[in-house]
Amino acid sequence: MLITVRDNNVDQALRALKKKLQREGVYREMKLRRHYEKPSEKRARQHAAAVSRAKKADRKRAERDS
Repeated sequence: MLITVRDNNVDQALRALKKKLQREGVYREMKLRRHYEKPSEKRARQHAAAVSRAKKADRKRAERDS
């Protein structure tokens, strides 16, 4: 990952870096790795995420059809 600092504007470069890290999911990954997660808890979390994605897709499909 490369962030260029223009005109010695470090604050702007930091904002760009944070935005790129957020987009790539680094913060989410760090949060997940902060504590050990049992395999059963991981499966349950992934299943819940899949269910919520499916529900969201159904809502979008229903909205588009009507």
